[in-house]
Amino acid sequence: MAKDNPASQGGEGVIDAALPPGTLRIAQITDTHLYADTERRLLGLNTLDCLRQVIERVQLTNWPLDMVLATGDLVHDASPAGYLLASREFAHLNVPVYALPGNHDIPAVMLDSLGHNGMSMPGVIDTEHWRLIMLDSVIPNAEGGHLSDNELAHLEQALAQQDRNTLVCLHHQPLPVGSRWLDTMALDNGEAFFERLAPHPHVRGVLWGHIHQEYDQTRNGLRLLASPSTCVQFGIGTDDFQVDTRPPGCRLLALLPDGSIRTEVLRLDRYPSGIDLDSGGY
Repeated sequence: MAKDNPASQGGEGVIDAALPPGTLRIAQITDTHLYADTERRLLGLNTLDCLRQVIERVQLTNWPLDMVLATGDLVHDASPAGYLLASREFAHLNVPVYALPGNHDIPAVMLDSLGHNGMSMPGVIDTEHWRLIMLDSVIPNAEGGHLSDNELAHLEQALAQQDRNTLVCLHHQPLPVGSRWLDTMALDNGEAFFERLAPHPHVRGVLWGHIHQEYDQTRNGLRLLASPSTCVQFGIGTDDFQVDTRPPGCRLLALLPDGSIRTEVLRLDRYPSGIDLDSGGY
């Protein structure tokens, strides 16, 4: 199965790299869009089958994961049965799974349903060298995102501890990514978000889902990363909705004790059968 050329994406490969002791190894698995009905399809794809293939792709690397970050849109119909299904599937990776909500999720239902098989929704995850801050950017019944006053206060409080490198995670992109239609659904107070981060040099990166495509850039030295969905991929740099021909995948991250981030994207060799490449949206 294929993996992207890390150099072509501005990243560094991690699977075969020599990594120092204390490195935190993470898989970001995002936008799974599961349903309670395991036969349901999204743009022709069985999203459960897609997730299973991506999880198998991760397992085939034999890379020693420490955790999974599930960055939103876990369940397309936001059903309790869908979240239970998600927790069961993620359990095959045998590591803790930390989740945050996306615009297709209902945070309260998600929180109430996920307490199975090592899956949880913490606001902060602390490890020896890193602090991961998890934010809820969901606006009920809307596709775009917003960080409420409470979430911004949570962010500031979590940033106040400066003895660890920090990665901030959310669902919505906090800045335009160059796709006109997608950028109408971005975080609507992204500048306020970046203003909170600016005084804190221990913040090394921001990680999000939502855009169903790779993103790897820097802003004032801050690493900005997004990842493919495990199912439908969105066209890059398009004005209108377009399905991308690149297959589903996920991102691996190595967070080094010195604060540097190495990363690469894994993809399936091809789309699972049924994808509607000519769809105008969902």
